Amino acid sequence: MRIVLDKFKPRDYQKPLLDAFENKGFKRLIAIWPRRSGKDIVGFNMMICAALRKVGTYFYVFPTFSSGRRILWDAINNDGMKVLDYLPRELVEDRNEQLMRIRMINGSVIQVIGSDNFDNSIVGTNPVGIIYSEYALQDPNAYTFARPILAANDGWACFLSTPRGKNNLYDLYNIALDNPSIWFATKLTIDDTKHITPEALEQERIDASEDMIQQEYFCDFTLGVEGSFYNKYIDKMHLNNQIGNVAWDPSHKVHTAWDIGVRDSTSIIFFQQVGVSVRIIDFYEKSKEGLEHYIKIINDKSYSYGKHVAPHDIAVREFTSGMARIDKARHLGINFTVARNIPVMDGIEVVRSTLGHIYIDSVRCKQLIRAIENYRQEFDHKKKVYSKNPLHNEFSHACDALRYLCISLPRTSERMTAADIDKIKSEALSGPATNLPTFFR
Repeated sequence: MRIVLDKFKPRDYQKPLLDAFENKGFKRLIAIWPRRSGKDIVGFNMMICAALRKVGTYFYVFPTFSSGRRILWDAINNDGMKVLDYLPRELVEDRNEQLMRIRMINGSVIQVIGSDNFDNSIVGTNPVGIIYSEYALQDPNAYTFARPILAANDGWACFLSTPRGKNNLYDLYNIALDNPSIWFATKLTIDDTKHITPEALEQERIDASEDMIQQEYFCDFTLGVEGSFYNKYIDKMHLNNQIGNVAWDPSHKVHTAWDIGVRDSTSIIFFQQVGVSVRIIDFYEKSKEGLEHYIKIINDKSYSYGKHVAPHDIAVREFTSGMARIDKARHLGINFTVARNIPVMDGIEVVRSTLGHIYIDSVRCKQLIRAIENYRQEFDHKKKVYSKNPLHNEFSHACDALRYLCISLPRTSERMTAADIDKIKSEALSGPATNLPTFFR
């Protein structure tokens, strides 16, 4: 590759990515590299070269606007050089600090934005190149939104990240592996890059768990969700063939378990109880829709329904109309069964103890499976420990619905429990308990 900027000296392990971009003509590239391996220095120099070669708008996308300022705009590399200084000042016409936007003398524009406000940031623009940094932490809609624009412009996209479990980065990496004529994919570990010494890695192990080391330095998707609530349980489910083709049995009722978002996602799990097993046959999740939308989804399916389980706070949450959600649902034909109000961690324990009896359809419930794999504890960065609280992110709602499902299984069961049988025996011997004096009840 011909480097047009003298300040950038790529390392050997970085060169194949640059060669694929500059010389082999790849329009889709993904690089999964360890922490501190220079992903964004490579990415920024790739973008500078592209912007010099073809006049256009180029976006460098981070998970949030503020992380873009911290990681690239204000960043300094190990040599004490500002990352922005890789772009020679004589090539810059204007630099807007507030918007993190650079206009070059040839008319190209490079701008740093956040995926959390991606659609608003590119409205009215026509990007020809986009780099997604730490894509594992980004809203995947940032790429979905841009794909048709890049396709129309014969544009390119590059994804740089370390793993964060089997999420959108994992899916995209597998797509890249399956399409080598379209995608260039590189996944390296510290054994490949050797960008820090073994002694420095051992020093890292003093302050970090092995899960974090495997994720950050060995790019391990499996061990990559430190603090995961269900990761080892879902692995056992895969091994025990509990995740696969789970058919709908018309002879049993279909129940639903909901987590109803206020301003974000609503998740619905469709399940059946057959003997001692719980069969999750379908899943639906969407955001920013009214209750009418979700009830229509329920009614449009061919299932014969049993119970509809909702969060315990459904009775107090109101719509803008002032009507409680449980009342509005009843008005629309859905009578919710309210889940018991127990502490979140107690509910998580119920889920853990129930997963051994749960079977999940791998096609219709792909999004739910991903959520279970990635549901984890919140990290306290000041104390450097995991709190007991779950991290609230895009996986929370599906796992909350699963928690309500497991908590409410005694209410949706079509089988008699041991307590039910004991009650029948007792009443057969002595009559209903209500006929007894209060002292003996």
